[in-house]
Parts: sequence; C-alpha cells; structure tokens
Amino acid sequence: MDLLKSLNGIFPPIPTPFENDVVAYHHLAANVQKWNTTGLSGYVVFGSNGEYPYLSLEEKLKVIETVRKEAKSDMPVIAGSGCESTWETIQLTNQCAKAGAQAALVVTPHYYGGKMTDEALFHHYNRVADETTIPIILYNVTKFTHINLSPKLAGELSEHENIIGIKGSSGNISQLGQYLNLALPSFSVLVGTAGALKGALDLGCDGGILALANIAPKICVDIYKFVLNGDHKAAVNLQMRMIPVNDAVTNYYGVAGLKKALDLMGYFGGSPRSPLLPLASSASEKIKTVLQQAHLL
Repeated sequence: MDLLKSLNGIFPPIPTPFENDVVAYHHLAANVQKWNTTGLSGYVVFGSNGEYPYLSLEEKLKVIETVRKEAKSDMPVIAGSGCESTWETIQLTNQCAKAGAQAALVVTPHYYGGKMTDEALFHHYNRVADETTIPIILYNVTKFTHINLSPKLAGELSEHENIIGIKGSSGNISQLGQYLNLALPSFSVLVGTAGALKGALDLGCDGGILALANIAPKICVDIYKFVLNGDHKAAVNLQMRMIPVNDAVTNYYGVAGLKKALDLMGYFGGSPRSPLLPLASSASEKIKTVLQQAHLL
C-alpha cells in the first residue's frame, strides 16, 4: 500500500478495551470489525485515547497485531510510538512496524519541557525518521505535553522524505493554516479535534484523527465527504450536531467518557485502566442524554 496516497480522510484514535485491568483483545477485534463498515480511512492505535502510557511493550505489540489482523487490507494501521528518548522512539517504532503498523504517530518529547527547543525537536524527529522503517507523522498535542510544535519547525521537518504529515490537536485553526502554508504540498495536515473538523477541511487539511470518529464514524466521514463535494450546508449541519457530543465525550469527560459512549453505541468501551477512574453513574446519564439529543441513540 502507498500510505502517502491514503493519509487522508477520517481516522479514529481507538481506545484500548480492558476487563479487570487486562487488555480485552477479543473486544478490540469486534470493535474493529464494526468500524470496518463505516467508511473510515484507517486506524490509529496508542493515541492519547488509547491509554498508551499504561500499556506494556508486549501489550502494545499484541494490540497492533490484533488491529492489523481485523482491519480491512486497504486501511492503514498507524501506531503511536513516541517516547521520551530518541533511541527508545526508534526502537519502539521499528518493533511496531514488525507487528504490522504501516506508519507511526510520534508525539513530541516533553518531560524536559524547557529544553525541547526547535533545535532539539528538529534533531529528534530527523534522527527518528532516518532510522525507522515506516513513515513518521508528527503529533502535536499541547493539552498533554505543554509543548507546541511550531509551524516553522513543521515546515522544515516536512522536507524529510520519511516525515509525511502532522496531527494538530490544539484546535487552533490559524496554526493548522500555518502548517499548510509552510509545509511541502505532499505533507498531510490532519486535524486532531472534531470540533474543528469543518473549518480545518475548508482550510485545506487532508482529514482528521478524531476521538469522535470512534462513536460517530459515519457522521465524521460524511462531514469530510460533504466538504470535498462542496455541500457546505450539509457539512455545517452535521458539524453543529456533533459539537456538544465532542465536547462531552472528549473534552469534558475524557477517556472514561469516550468509553462509556462506546458502550452506549453498541461497541465495547469498558472502563479505563487504573489510575484513571470509570465514570460515575450521574456522568453516564449525562453522556446518554447528549447522545440522544444528537440523534445518535
């Protein structure tokens, strides 16, 4: 598969299902089988919603193997493989590739935040791209890392033949536009929050890696298709319907909220892995109400 041609459309950063704190691979397989029918372009494992900091190496590789086995052959599997050190990122990325990942989503290192200058990040990403066997997608998620990958740096990194795109999760439309302006035309810019999907697509982004796509995949795909086909009124209508849902299950309630929404939508969500806590029953009812008001239930 030529991933360069397929890095557009809608990708869900899929949650990792647990039962009693143990990865439930059979539920993961069943979820992927359902998502296969919805028009999604591929899968991202170990995004922030995949609880990747809480998974062992063995679990990560088995998750990739499970998703690759169940995913349709034309749907790429992208693995979040960013670690704090350059060396470990390279090792994990190449192990993910052997397990079946076809690209890697590499988050900015952030523990020594004050030292993560453009120079340090440029060196990090270039070395990772030089020494890994699959393409690299930059991952800018300031909410968790408190590091912002600047448009200037993204533009410079886009010149590396093995760095093929960026997921921008800040919701900052202006910065997405700067990425588009400064990067090579072949470099894919993907929005990382569904609340900004319509605006990002209007600007020229290639698609999105969206938590909302786990529970409303067809609607996210429809927004993408409507914009591509010039039906902006239909896209706006769907976007406005989804804003309260996205706010509730991703921004306000987080991973536990997303998993509860999956349960309500007929997938398996389950509980997050400790130390994250499951939702209180009152919060679960609020999510159910939001889904009903959006006509998802």
